[in-house]
Amino acid sequence: MRIVIAEDNVVLAQGLVLLLRAEGHEVAAVTTDGDSFVDAVLEHRPDVTIVDVRLPPTFRHEGIRAALRVRSLVPGQPVLVFSQYVEHSYARDLLRAGAGVGYLLKDRVARVEDFLRALHHIAEGGTVMDPEVLDQLITRHDPVATLTAREREVLELMAQGYANSEIARLLTVTDRAIHKHIGNIFTKLDLPAEDTGHRRVLAVLAYLSR
Repeated sequence: MRIVIAEDNVVLAQGLVLLLRAEGHEVAAVTTDGDSFVDAVLEHRPDVTIVDVRLPPTFRHEGIRAALRVRSLVPGQPVLVFSQYVEHSYARDLLRAGAGVGYLLKDRVARVEDFLRALHHIAEGGTVMDPEVLDQLITRHDPVATLTAREREVLELMAQGYANSEIARLLTVTDRAIHKHIGNIFTKLDLPAEDTGHRRVLAVLAYLSR
C-alpha cells in the first residue's frame, strides 16, 4: 500500500515509517501539519492515510480537521486518525464521513497486529473504531437502551471491523447466533432491510446518535 502520514512527533513518525516499510508498504510522504498533509494526499493519492488528531500550530484539532477536508476533496479517501485522547465530537464527525475511516488511540498503535489489521481494513473501505473510543461515545450519549449486553458486545466488534465469523469466534458462539444478534441490532436501530456492508457503519452511527 502507498501511505501518507501526518505526525509531528519525529520519534513516532519514524517508528511508523520503519514498521510500515518492514511490512512491504510504501510511505509516500510524512508531513507535520494539516495543510501539508492535504497537499501530500492530493499529490500522491495514497491507498490509506494516517493522521494524528493534534498537529501544529495549536495542537488541538488540526489533524482531524485536515482528515475531514481530505475526505471532502477526495471522496472515499481512506483515513486512519489516531490520538492520545478521545475527541468526542470529531470522532462522531469522522464516522459520519462514511466508510473507509478509523479512529484509534495511540496505545493501540503499539499493538502492531491490531494496528496493521485496522490499517488494511480501512484501506479496503472498512470502518474501525477503538473499543475505548466507542465505549466513551456510547456512555456519553446513552443511545439505545433496548440493546442487550450481548448485542452491545457484537456492535462493538462490528465497529472494530470484525466479520461475522470472527465475532462468533471471539465470543465463542455460532455464526448463526451472531447473525441473529446483528439482525436484532439492525431492527432495534430501524435500519433498512437491504444487506449492505455500509449498514454496519450506519448501525454504529445510529447507536451513537440516538
